[in-house]
Amino acid sequence: MLGQIFAGLVALEHVYILILEMFLWTTPRAMKSFGTTPETAAATKSLAANQGLYNGFLAAGLCWGLLHPNGQTGEQIEVFFLACVLVAALFGGLTAKRSILLVQGLPALIALALVLWT
Repeated sequence: MLGQIFAGLVALEHVYILILEMFLWTTPRAMKSFGTTPETAAATKSLAANQGLYNGFLAAGLCWGLLHPNGQTGEQIEVFFLACVLVAALFGGLTAKRSILLVQGLPALIALALVLWT
């Protein structure tokens, strides 16, 4: 149960990132979160929307696993998508912004460990 709660929190985080990247990219909140300037945000708006869509796919996959009628299959789906989040966080943390490791990677790692443990 604890693994599902954490996987749900990771899914919610990625829905929030989707909203920031797809719809709020040029707002002060998103620019502060991602460390961009108004000029950079305007120039990268379509790239951010694309990134947001991918974050939405991660959230959708986690929700699919959480809601799957077969618990064992749902757990396997959760493991796959949590691993995807973890790989994305590692890549982002190493190539873009180190805080991604903590903000996205750590929750995914905790959720993955809990799902595998229970």
